[in-house]
Amino acid sequence: MECRWVEFGSEAYFQALALRDEVLRKPLGLSFDPESLALEKHDTHLVGLVHGVVVACCILTAAGPDAKMRQVAVSFEKQGQKLGRSLVEFSEQKAREMGFKRMVLHARMGAVPFYQRLGYSIDSEEFIEVGIPHRSMSKLVEG
Repeated sequence: MECRWVEFGSEAYFQALALRDEVLRKPLGLSFDPESLALEKHDTHLVGLVHGVVVACCILTAAGPDAKMRQVAVSFEKQGQKLGRSLVEFSEQKAREMGFKRMVLHARMGAVPFYQRLGYSIDSEEFIEVGIPHRSMSKLVEG
C-alpha cells in the first residue's frame, strides 16, 4: 500500500470520502452534511492506495498544540491486512513533519485495542460520540 497526502477536493479525496461514508457513517445510519465537509479544506487528508484505489484514509486536524487523527477508515475487504497500522504510522510521521509532538484521537471502543497495540494510551472514561461509545487516546509522536 502506498500512503500519501491528498488535496481537499481531489479525486482521491472524494474516494476517501466515499470510503468514510461506507465504513464509518452508513453502519450508524449517519450521513455527511455539506457544512462539516466544507470545514475539511483546512485539514490534512491522508490515504492508502492499492493499485491507485483508496482503500484506507484518515484526517489530521490541528487541535491546539496537538494533531487530532480522525475519520480513520479501511475498506471492509482490506481490514486485517495491517493497512490501518501502515496508515496510522504514516499519519504520525506527517504529524511530526508538521511540528506536532502529540497525536490525539477519539477511538470507537472496538478500535481501542488496535490503538493500544500502536502505543496509544487511554486518556478518558468511555463517552458517547455519534451515538456509540468512544475513549480519548493519545501518543507522543515527536522524533
